[in-house]
Amino acid sequence: MNLGLSKVIRSNFIQINPVNKMIINTKNILDPKWIAGFTSGEGNFDINIHKSKNKIGFQVQLRFRIYQNERDIQLIKLLIKYFGAGKIEKQLEKQMVNLTIVKFSDIINIIIPFFEKNYLHGVKQLDFLDWCKVANLMKSKIHHTPEGLELIYSIKSGINRSRK
Repeated sequence: MNLGLSKVIRSNFIQINPVNKMIINTKNILDPKWIAGFTSGEGNFDINIHKSKNKIGFQVQLRFRIYQNERDIQLIKLLIKYFGAGKIEKQLEKQMVNLTIVKFSDIINIIIPFFEKNYLHGVKQLDFLDWCKVANLMKSKIHHTPEGLELIYSIKSGINRSRK
């Protein structure tokens, strides 16, 4: 929905003129439960594993992200201000912006406690709980072992779009 109608649909309905979405200029976020609900629909708890020059050859990184159309950049700025963490990443080709938090101390000290207190809904809660398992493995430094990395791959393979 945030990306608008696909080219195929637009080409089949050329007589239809889409209505522009109103820009909402929210000044602040008053309710943390709103953030939890919004994250349930728009957020992502991601586990990124990439090659590294460390001793096991891979690095694990947790990412918390919320994607929005670029017209809603003010909301992303408010979320960064609210959490006191994160940065804006732009995807120009898709007209998207996203809040991205990757700093491990911010994830451990801000994001995890926030969502432990402000419950997520639906499958997103299950993704969050699995993401927290990986955070705990990382806190224990188990991700620096082949067995720990294998366990993290296993958890990663069952979250987000891969959850069955």
